[in-house]
Amino acid sequence: MEKIHEWLNDHGDYLYRFALARLRDSHAAEDAVQETMLAAIKNNSFDGKSSARTWLTGILKHKIIDLQRKQLREQPISNLVNLDNPETAMDDFFDNSGHWLDKPQTLQMPDDALEQKQFLTILGACMDKLPTKLASIFVMRDVQEMENENICKELEITSTNAWVMLYRARMGLRKCLELNWITG
Repeated sequence: MEKIHEWLNDHGDYLYRFALARLRDSHAAEDAVQETMLAAIKNNSFDGKSSARTWLTGILKHKIIDLQRKQLREQPISNLVNLDNPETAMDDFFDNSGHWLDKPQTLQMPDDALEQKQFLTILGACMDKLPTKLASIFVMRDVQEMENENICKELEITSTNAWVMLYRARMGLRKCLELNWITG
């Protein structure tokens, strides 16, 4: 038990930031870290072959995936995208043949630290505007760099559904960034 307190003191903040970056919800991040510590206490399988942080992060990754899977299951598929919401509507990107109406601008990562901080703030706000399912799959694929096959397995969705969701997330983010960063 003493080791758990030591791990929480040494790695708790890191684990919380890790979970918050992926879940984008402070309460869910706290719950994931608590579940991680409980699993560490119950299993007590740490053998020292890796660092405690690496071991705890591995447990946390599984807890995050479980939470994301649960969130996806609890929402009806109709909540995937609200087509009445201009932030997620895709019709204004393409013509009837599926070609770009106005090709998106190339996004450049700002070099200046202040600009980068502003960009990340706007990106976070754009992520918050996405439906939960779309934000989750975007984080899993483009932040956590999970393979599509693993995402489908973890979320229990088809490959086609995953690609559609990822496409919608990227297009929603692109549109939001174009409106709030590039022209803002």
